[in-house]
Amino acid sequence: MNKRVLIVGGGVAGLTTAYRLLRGDEPPEVTVLEADETPGGKVRSIEVGGLELEAGPDSLLARKPAAVELCRELGMAEDLVTPGTGVTYIWSDAGLLRFPTGPFGISTDMLELWRWPGMSRRGKVRAAADLVRKPRAEETDESLGSLVRRRLGDEATETLVAPLLGGLFAGDVDRLSVKATFPELAAWERMHGSLIRGARAASKAARERAVAPMFLRLKGGLRRLTDALAAEIERVRCGAAVDGIRREGAGYVVRVRELELAADAVVFASPAFVTADLMEGLAPEAAHELRAIPYVSTAVLLLVYPEGTGPELPDSSGFLVPHGKLAMTACTLVSRKWPDLSFGDRAVVRCFVGARGVEDIVDQPDEDIVDGVSRQLAAVLPLPARPVAARVVRWPRAMPQYEAGHLERVETIERSLPPGAFVAGQAYRGVGVPDCVKGAGDVAERVRSYLVGEHAEGERIR
Repeated sequence: MNKRVLIVGGGVAGLTTAYRLLRGDEPPEVTVLEADETPGGKVRSIEVGGLELEAGPDSLLARKPAAVELCRELGMAEDLVTPGTGVTYIWSDAGLLRFPTGPFGISTDMLELWRWPGMSRRGKVRAAADLVRKPRAEETDESLGSLVRRRLGDEATETLVAPLLGGLFAGDVDRLSVKATFPELAAWERMHGSLIRGARAASKAARERAVAPMFLRLKGGLRRLTDALAAEIERVRCGAAVDGIRREGAGYVVRVRELELAADAVVFASPAFVTADLMEGLAPEAAHELRAIPYVSTAVLLLVYPEGTGPELPDSSGFLVPHGKLAMTACTLVSRKWPDLSFGDRAVVRCFVGARGVEDIVDQPDEDIVDGVSRQLAAVLPLPARPVAARVVRWPRAMPQYEAGHLERVETIERSLPPGAFVAGQAYRGVGVPDCVKGAGDVAERVRSYLVGEHAEGERIR
């Protein structure tokens, strides 16, 4: 196939799109343009206290298999490891409490919930009312908060569900779309008439399938995945920020500094606001909708403690924090969840700060963030008041927010793009690495179909 494809953005989505395009019969010539000096996007590791630690995503959600399958395809199947522990806690005024049993923070054991000390008697009674309340008749999109508050009440929502589901998006559950984030919840209400019964059915099905651990990690870090993809692609230009794009005939000309690169198709695997600026002159409606996708800034705090502190940590993967209760939104006990010989017996901890409504903490000086979070950790864990090494990694405008109606917005964007222009990445149909990998594969198929003209008469492929 004597065609050329340019991919703007060398993160997981851009690299996977390129890889998939090159794996087909008669592949096009594919070039990835990455503004940063190295490919990988948010998949990044840094040195802290002599250790290489993940500054971005650290694991893969196994129930969404696309990324795990890609690792296996790239010859890294033997390097996928399971967590050392799966026990999760929730922060409370009374200390850390073990998270009740059940998916998505929805308890499947009413007796366990009744005995759980993290909620009031009134809150538990209100949550149990989910079993008798009538389901919502409409099937239109709504916020996660709207659905869960209606079914389980405010206390269960804010104590259990919001820290988990909202935390995954660094978002506000009262604004996040059910359909775009966790459509299973709407299906549970529709099919079972109750979130609790739906959670029970899902848990039973998972047990019958003997489902593997929820998360898997790649030895040596997820950077190995993006490095392997980049090596397979070969044409990855780093330090190549795209300045503009214009139509020329049936194709495009992309400007990178003084260079002009011709392409038959262009895939925008950049953040939505970056894509919006580039698309302004080509597709104003798409640019408008792209710009309307909100983003939140976050930061990761990596802490390494002295020798002898590791064994003192509880046998837990970490804990979640209800909105606004602490400086952090969640904490991973890395040396417990992902034990590594290089840690020795040091405690290694990763904390997340910043989310919708509490982004201001990300702008604080490093020393203030380290000091504040370390003191809070020492109050709930057997850790010294200060680590021996710490790093703050900021991710400005890093997390897209899927507000109610998000999927309709995505459809409008895709419908408004000119022929031969495509979008991929975490701004559209999933923020996690597995979502980006799956979405990139879908986009690669659409690009291939566009290039060979395999589309129904009158239908424009995007």
